[in-house]
Amino acid sequence: MGKLNITELFIYRWRYQIGYGVVAIGLIAMLILAGLYSPGGLSTQEMQSVVKSSSINYADLNSFTITNMPYHVLQQLTLAIFGVSILSIKLPSIILAFASITGMVLLLRRWFKPRIGILASLIAITTGQFVFIAQDGTPGILYLFWSVWLILLADLISRQETHRTFNIIVFSILAALSLYTPLSVYVLIALIVAVLLHPHLRYIVKHLSRPKIIAGLVAAILLTVPLMMAITKSPELGLTLLGIPSTWPDFGANMASLGAQYLGFAKPGGSTIMTPFFELGSMLLVFFGIAHTIQTRSYAKSYVIILWVLCLIPFIVINPDFTSITYLPMVILLASGLGTLLASWYVLFPRNPYARIGGLIPVVILVSVLVLSGVDRYIYGYRYDPSIAPNFSTDLRLLPKDTTQLIVGDNELGFYQVVASHNKNIELIGSPAGDSFTASHNGKQNFDGYTIDHIVTSPRVSDGDRFYFYKKIVK
Repeated sequence: MGKLNITELFIYRWRYQIGYGVVAIGLIAMLILAGLYSPGGLSTQEMQSVVKSSSINYADLNSFTITNMPYHVLQQLTLAIFGVSILSIKLPSIILAFASITGMVLLLRRWFKPRIGILASLIAITTGQFVFIAQDGTPGILYLFWSVWLILLADLISRQETHRTFNIIVFSILAALSLYTPLSVYVLIALIVAVLLHPHLRYIVKHLSRPKIIAGLVAAILLTVPLMMAITKSPELGLTLLGIPSTWPDFGANMASLGAQYLGFAKPGGSTIMTPFFELGSMLLVFFGIAHTIQTRSYAKSYVIILWVLCLIPFIVINPDFTSITYLPMVILLASGLGTLLASWYVLFPRNPYARIGGLIPVVILVSVLVLSGVDRYIYGYRYDPSIAPNFSTDLRLLPKDTTQLIVGDNELGFYQVVASHNKNIELIGSPAGDSFTASHNGKQNFDGYTIDHIVTSPRVSDGDRFYFYKKIVK
C-alpha cells in the first residue's frame, strides 16, 4: 500500500480558495442576518442620521459641510431610489461593510500567511461589533471603511508598481473624504509619521513620481474645499473632527465606559452597542498580538499599527463613543496573535507532521467557538436583551400601509417628515382632519369628536402600543 500524499488531495490543493469562499459565504450570511433580522428596528441615532442625510441640498454647497458627508450622500441616494424603509436606511452601511471586509481580507492576506488571514477574517466578521456597525444606519461603518482602504492602498503603493498611478489617485480621494469623519485624520497621521521615521518607507516615497503625487494632492484639495470653508466659518467643526470635545470630559466615567467596552466579560450588556468589544478568547489573542507587534516594531506594518494606536488612545479616552475606530487595529493585532500562537506550536515540533496537524485541532476548535458564540451572542443579545432590544423601534415597519393622515410627537417629527416626503400618500397633520387619521405612540391623545377604532401593537413587554387609528364619531 502506497503512502498517502496529502499534497495531492483536492481539498489540500484548493484549501485557501475554499477558506476564502467560506469567508465570503459567512460575510453574505451575516449581512443578510443583520440587514433583515437582527435587531430588526431603528435606533434614535439612525432616525437622526436619516434627517441629516435628507438635509443635503445639491444646489447649496453649505449643506455639504457636515461631518460624515460621504455617508449621508450615499444614504440620501438609497432613500431616493428605494424610499424610506428599515432596509433602505441600513443599506449604505451594508454596502460599505461588504467593501470594508473585502479590503480587510486583502490586507490580512498581504500582511499575514493565508491561513491566518482566513481564520482572523472569520472571527472578525462574526463579532458583535462588526455585525452591529454593518447594519447600523449611521456613519459608524466609515471608521472601518476609511482605515481599511487607506492602509491597503498605502501598502499597494509601497510594494506594487502596477496600477500605481490609479492607486495614488484613489488613495488621495479617499484620504480627502475621510477627513469629513471624526478621528479618521489619525490614520493619515500614523501613515505620514511612519514614512518619516521608517527608512524603507522614506526610500519608497522619495522614488514615487512627482506628477502622480501632485495629481493626487490636487484631487484631495478639491474634495476638501467645502470642509475647509466650513471650518473657517465654524472652528468648532474642526475640533469635532479632531476628537476634541467642547467641554472637559469626566475621565473617571470615560475609563469605566472603556473598561466595559473592552474588558467587561463578567458583566456583558450595552445600550445600542453590545459590550464587551470582543469576547475573552479574541481579546487574549489581541494581547498576544500586542506583544508580538512590540517585538517586531522595526517592521513597517508594526510601525504603522503602533503609531496609529498611540494616536488614538488619548482621543478614545476623551471620546469613548468612538471605539469603532479601533476595530481594524484590534483585528490586525488579533491576526498577529493567532499567527504567533501557531508559530509557537510549530517551533515545538518542526519535523513531526502529526504534531503539526494535531496542533491545528485546538486552533480550529478555538476559532469555531469564537465564531459560533459571536453569532449566537449577537442574535440573542439584540433580539432579547432587556437593556438593548427596547432601544430599536419597529414603528416604520408597523405603520399601516393605508395611512393617509398622521399625527406624531415633536421628538419624531423630523424623521416622519422625511417619510412623508418619500411617500406622497402620507400627510403629516397637527390636528385632526377628515373622517379618520393615525397617531403614533408619542402623538396619541384625546381628540374631540374622534374615537379610537383599533391599535397597532408590537411584541414589546412595555410601550407595545405603537399606532392608534382614530375615526370620527358619527352623531
